[in-house]
Amino acid sequence: MAEAARKLATAETPLYREAPNNIEAEQALLGAMLVNNDSFYRVSDFLKATHFYEPLHRKIFEVASELIRMGKMANPVTMKTFLPAEEKVGDMTVVQYLARLAAEAVTVINAADYGRAIYDLATRRALITVGEDMVNIAYDAPVDMSPSEQIEDAERRLFELAETGRYDGGFESFSDAIKTAVDMANAAYMRDGGLSGIATGLRDLDKRMGGLQASDLIVLAGRPGMGKTSLATNIAFNIAEAYQPAQQADGSFKAANGGVVGFFSLEMSSEQLATRIISEQTEISSSKIRRGEISEMDFEKLVACSQTMQKIPLFIDQTGGISIAQLAARARRLKRQRGLDVIVIDYIQLMQGSSAKASQGRVQEVTEITTGLKALAKELAVPIIALSQLSRQVESRDDKRPQLSDLRESGSIEQDADVVLFVYREEYYLKNKEPKLGTEDHIKWENDMNEARGKAEVIVAKQRHGPTGTVQLGFQGEFTRFFDLAEDSHLPERFE
Repeated sequence: MAEAARKLATAETPLYREAPNNIEAEQALLGAMLVNNDSFYRVSDFLKATHFYEPLHRKIFEVASELIRMGKMANPVTMKTFLPAEEKVGDMTVVQYLARLAAEAVTVINAADYGRAIYDLATRRALITVGEDMVNIAYDAPVDMSPSEQIEDAERRLFELAETGRYDGGFESFSDAIKTAVDMANAAYMRDGGLSGIATGLRDLDKRMGGLQASDLIVLAGRPGMGKTSLATNIAFNIAEAYQPAQQADGSFKAANGGVVGFFSLEMSSEQLATRIISEQTEISSSKIRRGEISEMDFEKLVACSQTMQKIPLFIDQTGGISIAQLAARARRLKRQRGLDVIVIDYIQLMQGSSAKASQGRVQEVTEITTGLKALAKELAVPIIALSQLSRQVESRDDKRPQLSDLRESGSIEQDADVVLFVYREEYYLKNKEPKLGTEDHIKWENDMNEARGKAEVIVAKQRHGPTGTVQLGFQGEFTRFFDLAEDSHLPERFE
């Protein structure tokens, strides 16, 4: 009996399963487009030629969309010269097929529904491909691909599929790239302050960099005590506080201003980071908050500030020694669930690479980390601000302003970064060099100290798409806050 049941099951299960598709929906949409070109704009924001199952339909959609975008009429007559005349569809020529599509066209109203059905089926086919590859690789178990690598690869492909509806990541035509560049210029023109990137909230830094650009790796480096974490925290908070969502055509949300920030704090706990931000916002020093030396009025300020801050989209991950693969997985998840516009990592030297690279030495491991961060920035299309330590050789020079060669395990960090920023505070070094009171040196030191007090420099040492140079900022140490200095034109007149 069992044998018979098995044979019956085998007989009923076909060996060949066709990939999910809906040729009729494709024909109906193309017909609607040929009759009324406006129906193209109902699907153009999400549907691409690659989503069509039938190769000829891909070609027809491609030619029609090209003509419509150029402001020309797309119909069977205008399109026939761009399609293979000798190709047959059953017993019809391509031109006859086009005429049939137009003749049997349905109303424009249904165009978006057909487009969505085609898109969904294309996504399913892509899912099948990813799934088949996963199964095949798991069966074959290649020597050079560990299971954790395979999981990461599958996760990356699924993420791409979820974000863009396709995961091929192949070539993109130059016309698409130009369209993206023009869109970016338009967004910069429309946005407050005319920035193409996300504003950091620090005026002079934004002017120099044009904001934080998508898919850039920005390395922010400095010696201990210079305020790297403070600057990164200030920028992260400014961006999250300025967040204004705008709904897209497909129902998802995108930041019209500011953004959602993912902060990977490998050094400090989330509580310490929150204390810093509260201190900066309420202007109550963090040491006072920690020791509880605050008045009732200060406490009310703290509560009011914390209530405002609960609404801002700043997410903190405090895992110490996180690996690049874990970080990428968590960032992808955050982008899928809440959205993600900026990532901050504090700091590179506390991250781990894979054990294979770690055994080859620290330089190889850091190379893997920076290369991974740059790849992640491109994959998620978000700027990544990664903090980095500087080597001690800075301390042995007279001029202690950092240079690119001071970056620890420098080669890879310097190469992979699109922007390298150094934080430098003259005041920090002067404070430790106080000469004997009453001497001439002390008077000179006092003048230098007054000049340097409360000031910081952010040195743009490398920038792929803009000028290098130094940006002057103000710094309040007790509140760990960087701020814009008043412009000369706004200062009161000086009388000599």
